[in-house]
Amino acid sequence: MIVPCNDRYVALCFNNRERLSSVFSLGEGNKRMYYGEKFNAWSHLVGAVLAAVGAIWLLVMASLHGDVWKVVSMAIYGVCLVTLYSVSTVYHSVKGRSKSIMQKVDHFSIYLMIAGSYTPFCLVTLRGAWGWTLFGIVWGLALIGILQEIKPRSEARIMSIAIYAVMGWIVLVAVKPLLAALGVSGFIWLAGGGVLYTVGILFFAYDQIRHFHGIWHLFVIAGSLMHFVAICFYVL
Repeated sequence: MIVPCNDRYVALCFNNRERLSSVFSLGEGNKRMYYGEKFNAWSHLVGAVLAAVGAIWLLVMASLHGDVWKVVSMAIYGVCLVTLYSVSTVYHSVKGRSKSIMQKVDHFSIYLMIAGSYTPFCLVTLRGAWGWTLFGIVWGLALIGILQEIKPRSEARIMSIAIYAVMGWIVLVAVKPLLAALGVSGFIWLAGGGVLYTVGILFFAYDQIRHFHGIWHLFVIAGSLMHFVAICFYVL
């Protein structure tokens, strides 16, 4: 079939093509949302809900059956965990300038979560010289990490990953007293969470690869679940 062609017809076809292109093409700012940001947001929204429920449970149990150290430790741990997942959910949901700001806050919350996860083990399981020393080190590293995040992202990224790893495995300096206090089973849950976080960091480091950031999120959820079990059954 031969379709008549004139200037008006060509212009109409061109305009329709432009409209379709604008509807179905992805702008640079929307590519990450289309290829994974929705999953990133929803996965950590689920994490935020689970963290909130778990934090309330720990705080109630600590209040009913524990002492002030357990109450304070569970409160710090719960707030840091819920903050991480909530901030991450917001960061992966917003666009534009708000996203750049929330990215910084998101990275701040990672340091808080790591230090917060240490807190029950430091102030309840160990508490003495080992506990307070480890508590000071991890919270000091968290502060250093947060401050260095103020730098341009390209300068801060390598340092951030290094601090995450150091904070995660500085626990090895206290492996003997922790093993004695938690027992083999409790220590396996603690160490297992650390291993999952560490493997996840590899995906975080290369999250420019499609879906790697989402995989990182799954490792974070799995790691925090293992630490929750360790805290719930071997610390509380």
